[in-house]
Amino acid sequence: MNQFIRMDAKRDHLFSYVTTKMDHKFRGLYQWVGYTMARFLCLEDEDINKLIPHMGPSRATLKWNLKLLKGKHKVIYQGVEDVSNQEQAVEEAADCAQAGPSTSNLSNKGGIQKCSVRQDKRKSDLQGNHPPTKKRRDRDGPLSEEDILSSVKHIMENVYRTLHLTSKTRFKAFLKNKICDLKIDKREVIGVFGKTGDGKSSLINAVIEEFNLLPFGSIIACTSVMIKVEANRNPKYEAEIEFITPETWENELWSMRRIPIDVLKNDLEISKKLSVVYGEKWESLIQDTVNLIDNKYFKEIPEFLRHKSRTLICDSAKELKVELIQYTRSESSEVKVKRWYWPLVKCVTVRVPNNPLLQHVTLVDLPGNGDRNKSRNKMWKKFVGSCSTVWIVADINRAASALEAWEILEDACSHIGNGGQCQRIHFICTKTDRCENWKNEIVAARKLVFEEFNRQNTVKKYFSNECFKVFTVSSTEFKERTFLQPDETEIPKLQEFLRNLNDCHSETLNYVSGAYGILSLMQGARSRDTADIKAEVCSELEGKLNNELNKIRKTMRETFLAFKKSLTEGVENSKRSCEKNLQSVIKPKQSGSSFHPTLKCLVEQNGVHKTTKGKLINLNAKLCSDLTDSIDEEFRDTFPNQDDCSPFNGVISAFSLDTRKLIENYKAVKLQLIFLKTEEQNIQTRLNKIILYGKKTVYNSLTETVRKAMKNGYKEAAEFSGVNMLKNMRETLEKHFHASRDIMFEEAARVMLQNLKKLMEGILKELKETLTESIELSLKTDERLIIPDLAAELKQVEQYYNQLMDRN
Repeated sequence: MNQFIRMDAKRDHLFSYVTTKMDHKFRGLYQWVGYTMARFLCLEDEDINKLIPHMGPSRATLKWNLKLLKGKHKVIYQGVEDVSNQEQAVEEAADCAQAGPSTSNLSNKGGIQKCSVRQDKRKSDLQGNHPPTKKRRDRDGPLSEEDILSSVKHIMENVYRTLHLTSKTRFKAFLKNKICDLKIDKREVIGVFGKTGDGKSSLINAVIEEFNLLPFGSIIACTSVMIKVEANRNPKYEAEIEFITPETWENELWSMRRIPIDVLKNDLEISKKLSVVYGEKWESLIQDTVNLIDNKYFKEIPEFLRHKSRTLICDSAKELKVELIQYTRSESSEVKVKRWYWPLVKCVTVRVPNNPLLQHVTLVDLPGNGDRNKSRNKMWKKFVGSCSTVWIVADINRAASALEAWEILEDACSHIGNGGQCQRIHFICTKTDRCENWKNEIVAARKLVFEEFNRQNTVKKYFSNECFKVFTVSSTEFKERTFLQPDETEIPKLQEFLRNLNDCHSETLNYVSGAYGILSLMQGARSRDTADIKAEVCSELEGKLNNELNKIRKTMRETFLAFKKSLTEGVENSKRSCEKNLQSVIKPKQSGSSFHPTLKCLVEQNGVHKTTKGKLINLNAKLCSDLTDSIDEEFRDTFPNQDDCSPFNGVISAFSLDTRKLIENYKAVKLQLIFLKTEEQNIQTRLNKIILYGKKTVYNSLTETVRKAMKNGYKEAAEFSGVNMLKNMRETLEKHFHASRDIMFEEAARVMLQNLKKLMEGILKELKETLTESIELSLKTDERLIIPDLAAELKQVEQYYNQLMDRN
């Protein structure tokens, strides 16, 4: 018997042992089971009773040995690393073997009863209902969402391992994919904009109550580096520094070398970049042909030339702040370093341990309007387009008249509105502790900010008053609490906002709901004698699916025609006003000869440039402004960002297979229908994500098509230098534009409609294929003999699911 239960026993030996204990006429069971361990382990008592109809030593021995084998198998598959636990399992099985199986009653006598208790205890610990690393709290009250999520994940990991170690079938591959899909973790992104010195870093530090995390105060902030602040699963403070590529920096240097040295000296941003990286001798270096990507300039950051990230790990936030300064700032009175590397940094991700406010939230400290560097600008657009909330930060003493803050908001509107997913704008007036007449100045500031917001015509196109809130905060007083109470600083209000974002986050409910559906399907697959009922239900579901898809097709067809009509009008408007739009950018009023560096940068960056004063110039967006205006309202109605509104006039959120009614009418396939009900919810969630990202491609296609149409003109204009450079650039752009204008806007409209059609077809395909496959595998496959009994796991997850639904 010891040979039978050894952990390294071979599969053939196990089956050989069992079959030698059986009567010769039952040897056919060996061929039925075959050499597949999983199929053998799935046998239950009722299966054995049918295979061996007479009670006696053969049946009793097989039952008992199967129980032992399952116990051992459970230990192995659970991945128990503690050797003592494995040895204990072997000893327990050996004790049972010495007691021997009774020929009359297996449940009431001798050592068998003793072993059964011990095995039941181990089974309870290993089933996944309560992870070994979590404290059990059943007797103390309901589990927290975190504990529930951990427990259910543990259960599903065990189920996945069991499926992974058994024979491959289409049904099992389907189940494994569904389990993997449960691991999606969506995060809410909050973009923080504001002018240097207005208190962005102090605000973030105060809100998450890490007062020494991000540098601020006497430090002059760099306008290029994006800083993400998120939670860390490790108990350390970490920062991951992502550099631009050496090729990107080399291309940037190439562009700088083509600009006259006198112009470079007057361009504060460029001269600052070169001086901090190469020192005071940058002027001579940039004029010479020396290799500025040489190793000697980057000895302290070898990761840059290898295009790898650098990770900083510290025990405290204060230590990490000191380490970060040379990568995120241009000057500091606190830290002396030989070189500052912020011009080479693309993004910094700061991870804070044990901070519940960041559980599902990422705060991003963003530069105002993108960046001259293409890779940083691309990442800037990505972050801005992902923001569900935007914080605009401005000093309270000039909040209403803070031109840069309002310009940032206006320039970002297309990225956060129709081209993004922003639902809320929070205008945050900082440094209220400096107000002499505190209460009156706060009231006055709120009123002025709201009035200014209502004057922002561009912003109002995308956001209503309900989306806009004003906060008046003091980060200093929240920390020091000299004369203001914490609530008066309004930092707690922002913290409560973050808590609500975390609390309403549906990760736990979505995961548990999905797990409940999968386990229901697996347990339902073990049901018998329901073929006729399954066929009837399947027919009803397929008919319902086709009807619902037809409703969606009808709405999408109407949407497409509405967009087509609006774009046709927009093309005509664009042809009439495009000349004026072009001249307003390449020949602005009071530009003079000093405009040539600005236009030079504009053409070198394909029509988009941010000036040293932070003003964004986007020739592509200006040229197609009438096109975007023509569809903005229709687009906002079709793809709303608000949680309480649904895309395509709510037809997708209204989609239903009416599984709840079917469950009432067809009890025999209740478990399969529970899975389809959760699958219906999951596909709607997935479709909303597809739409969220797909709509950005649709909306941004207008300016992208114009950029491509003007690309050769930009390239040709960028070649000019020296005398008459400004004149030649303007004439080249005008010539290329006039040659392209007749087809450029029509092409932009065609591409947008093409992308819209592609998105709609993708939605219908995803919906139809996913649910068709789910219906088929739920009701047309019979794999009951190879699916393990998961009744206990299903019951546990169902209880968790009901608890979460009650809380909501």
